Amino acid sequence: MAHRANSSSAMLLNFLNQTLFATNLITDIFATIITNTIRNAKWRPPQAAVIPNFHLPMRTSFENKTATEDIKSLRLITAIKTPYLPDGRFDLEAYDDLVSMQIAYGAEAVIVGGTTGEGQLMSWDEHIMLIGHTVNYFGGSVKVIGNTGSNSTREAIHATEQGFAVGMHAALHINPYYGKTSLEGMVSHFESVLSMGPTIIYNVPSRTGQDIPPRAIRTLTQSANLAGVKECVGNDRVKHYTENGIVVWSGNDDECHDARWSHGATGVMSVTSNVVPGLMRKLMFGGKNPSLHAKLMPLIEWLFHEPNPIGLNTALAQLGVIRPVFRLPYVPLPLAKRVEFVNLVKEIGRENFVGEKDVRVLDDDDFILVGRY
Repeated sequence: MAHRANSSSAMLLNFLNQTLFATNLITDIFATIITNTIRNAKWRPPQAAVIPNFHLPMRTSFENKTATEDIKSLRLITAIKTPYLPDGRFDLEAYDDLVSMQIAYGAEAVIVGGTTGEGQLMSWDEHIMLIGHTVNYFGGSVKVIGNTGSNSTREAIHATEQGFAVGMHAALHINPYYGKTSLEGMVSHFESVLSMGPTIIYNVPSRTGQDIPPRAIRTLTQSANLAGVKECVGNDRVKHYTENGIVVWSGNDDECHDARWSHGATGVMSVTSNVVPGLMRKLMFGGKNPSLHAKLMPLIEWLFHEPNPIGLNTALAQLGVIRPVFRLPYVPLPLAKRVEFVNLVKEIGRENFVGEKDVRVLDDDDFILVGRY
């Protein structure tokens, strides 16, 4: 009986050994197949993590966004100058003083980094930083309009999104320059940024080489975010817009009085108000005043003797409110024009100009020209 039990145990043990051997063999075969498959196969990322042509949605809704109607009512908007330190960096102390003076004399808004503010000479980091700085320090006292336009739609979209994210109240957009586009392309360019917030279209063909025709503006008025047009073509165009219920600001200081009081313009986006903000406010708020307009015309003509902002930079330096630092390619007006400015200040009255220092004629050696900054 014991012999049979031992025999059965041996047979069972032998069967289990054979089964284990077969199992190990099958496992080795499958492991080899899988290993070779992995080695020879092309690796693919997990499909759930890869979505072709996927773009995160751009945020176009910002808390406390300014109403477009609030922008439409602005009458005196200063295209603010950007002052520099001797090494070419922003002089924020002088900038803050200049903005403060604009507010004290009644400017309702400032354009940051426009042509006058030399946005064309800034990196986008500088540009957005200055917009954010202005909002942070002055956004409760004055509307901040950021020039976030570009001839590249991609750049205009990116800069405008950043500008609204740091709190600007409205955007200023120029039409694509140099690499000009078709009418349809121009409209598509503006439509790409209008959805983000209150927007002012800036038409200055003398700089862009291409007019924005009224039919393009009419198409864009379908957007509730179109605040209006900064128009530099002239008062006939201003009148055309106002007669059709489109808000427009004069972009020409020499024409702004008649634009405001004879052709229905809301106001002006001014260079001259950098130096005489109180007089420019009176020109925009005080009713028809041809004598004041005539009084300011020699100063306006002086400021635009060379392309803006050359005259303005020279004037503010001689008034002592900014350092005499120029980012190239801008250079100061020649000595004869600098003397002429001092005489203009005396004729109009030093008390009407920004700053508290005596106006003086700067020598050539007083100016610093910066090419790399």
